Amino acid sequence: MKIANLILVIILLTIMTECNGNIQSNNELIKVDVSKSSYHKKELILQDFMDVEYVPLETTDSFINQGFIQAVGKNFILLKNRNPDGDIFVYDRTGKALRKINHKGQGNGEYTNIFNITLDEGKEEMFINDIFTKKILVYDICGKFKRSFNQKVNADEMAYRDIFNFDRDNLICYDQFNKEIAFFLISKQDGNITKEIKIPFKEKKSLTHQFIDKVNNTTFTVGPGPYSSIIPYYNDNWILSEISSDTVYTIFPDYNLHPFIAKTPSIQSMNPEVFLILRLLSSRYYLMESIKNVYDSNTNDKFPKTFIMYDREEKTMFNYTVYNGDFLNKEEIHMDMTRPINHEIESWYPLDANQLVESYKKGELKGKLKEIASKLKEDDNPVIMLIKHKNKG
Repeated sequence: MKIANLILVIILLTIMTECNGNIQSNNELIKVDVSKSSYHKKELILQDFMDVEYVPLETTDSFINQGFIQAVGKNFILLKNRNPDGDIFVYDRTGKALRKINHKGQGNGEYTNIFNITLDEGKEEMFINDIFTKKILVYDICGKFKRSFNQKVNADEMAYRDIFNFDRDNLICYDQFNKEIAFFLISKQDGNITKEIKIPFKEKKSLTHQFIDKVNNTTFTVGPGPYSSIIPYYNDNWILSEISSDTVYTIFPDYNLHPFIAKTPSIQSMNPEVFLILRLLSSRYYLMESIKNVYDSNTNDKFPKTFIMYDREEKTMFNYTVYNGDFLNKEEIHMDMTRPINHEIESWYPLDANQLVESYKKGELKGKLKEIASKLKEDDNPVIMLIKHKNKG
């Protein structure tokens, strides 16, 4: 009996050690020197470390769009056009067109602009981020207006840039120009702030440049392109990346912050700054890019980028290029075009129908993508590639 108890204790200690080891490895602090741009380069096949699903978006006379995905759930896909026409396209999960919604206007229950759309599929509600009026308008999945509320920003600040579905009652938001607390949770019902999430930094930084058009007496702002400061991560955790801070954090469901990436040298000491942007996080690779805050309209020196990644198995940094393994030739996936979605689907990537048709005719495709392309017309809506985690934990 004593021997059996001893064996049980040894087994339990072994399990605890393995579990603690996994937790430690999942929460390792990565150090990234953003001033360094040259590493040994790796060429990666996306399908080797992520699962891929292709969704051809049905094309009809009233369903012609640019395939700009806003949200993907278990039953619905929401998208809009890149131009400000106000159209919202609702598809089912297979890409079948369901309905088109448009409530653009100046009246009650109408939006002037769609910056992004957040889906709460459990309640079948869509949250429309109207940055011009600094409001969030809520509709059901059929387009019926339900309510709206103001965003909690100062008069001289932009509205919320990033908005994600955090839990049953709250959205998680990022206010790019808030000089103190940029991340917070807001109530889905009335927009009141339910939790402030403070990321420490000394001085607020901006990855933009402003120019004055003396002829038209206007000021315009340029930037390097879209990126997200909020990224859904494993086990319902979130990555929060404030470019003014030297640390990227993981926030757990209990709101505790844990350092995830430490950036050196300090962003507060750099001139010009070199910012770190996260693009895709897999169980092995952390794909990122560093962006130098330089913009010269007379040269090609406009926010120069370096694509860098951390390999968790080799525990070192690399430069990288990612290819789509369903092309027989080397078809690069431009990671700065990916956009995060949720905890199941890491991100999405657009594939133009005309390019797929051309590749099919040349015999450059294989597998499911080849089958889809064989049925496409050149003027069809895009095919959406959903990039999903192979495993969680």
